[in-house]
Amino acid sequence: MAPNPVPSTSTRQPLKLLMLHGYTQSGPLFHAKSRALTKHIQKTLPLHEVSAIYPTAPLQLKPSDIPGYEPSDSGVPDEDIEAYGWWRRSNSANPPLYTGIEEGLATVAKVLHEEGPFDGIIGFSQGAALAAMVVGLLEPGRKDVFAQFAKDEVDGAAGMPFPSAFEASGFEHPPLKFAICYSGFRAPGPRYRGFYENPAIQTPVLHVLGSLDAVVEDSRSRALVDACAGNPGKDGLVIWHPGGHFLPSQRPFLDAAVRFIQEQLKKGHGDAKEEEEDVNDMDVPF
Repeated sequence: MAPNPVPSTSTRQPLKLLMLHGYTQSGPLFHAKSRALTKHIQKTLPLHEVSAIYPTAPLQLKPSDIPGYEPSDSGVPDEDIEAYGWWRRSNSANPPLYTGIEEGLATVAKVLHEEGPFDGIIGFSQGAALAAMVVGLLEPGRKDVFAQFAKDEVDGAAGMPFPSAFEASGFEHPPLKFAICYSGFRAPGPRYRGFYENPAIQTPVLHVLGSLDAVVEDSRSRALVDACAGNPGKDGLVIWHPGGHFLPSQRPFLDAAVRFIQEQLKKGHGDAKEEEEDVNDMDVPF
């Protein structure tokens, strides 16, 4: 039997992904680190034309912002290091304050508005924490939740106001179909309750966590899992890999991400099924 021809680009359904890098990274660096994942998604979803957008966070970090930073001998001034963050964590406040988070959210809102609509969002570490915030912000009714929490003080901290960039004139984006959070975590304390509570995050989220992750505490990752509706653990939406703080590129974890995406896309297209390639024909992840 002759093999099925691969659909042309013009006949494939678009699948647009927003990719959010981690603290001290950048869009181009995360692009390089996630190529095994995006390549596997495109390879195993031949009926879709996958595009991935990699914005860089707005806050350029200084050496003092980076744990364990050591100056290099490259001759590049320390102030020119290519390391960025979506916010800086200030431990001088109790509970900790995310300084610059409004700028980080505004950067994402601009990309959503100008380059959307997106189907899903994938983030790593700080970018995963931000991805969970973004899917919540795009859900209906979330603005009212923020307004209620902004009136209440818990442990001396009032809830953060609804981010202005997500209600600016002209901003428009539908709720996302899914999120994948690698080494994600929940923002600390009651200040950021609006992202996660009354109700919990309704958008389907796949959590991929490293059992040897020494950067993000297990309790913080579990707090994000608990902030998602339903029972993510029992529903197969929490996956552990036997490594540390990175995106796993081994086949089982790439396949798990693709299966999750397929399930969410099917929800929006009835019983339509993606015809997958035989695993023996797939490229080995790199």
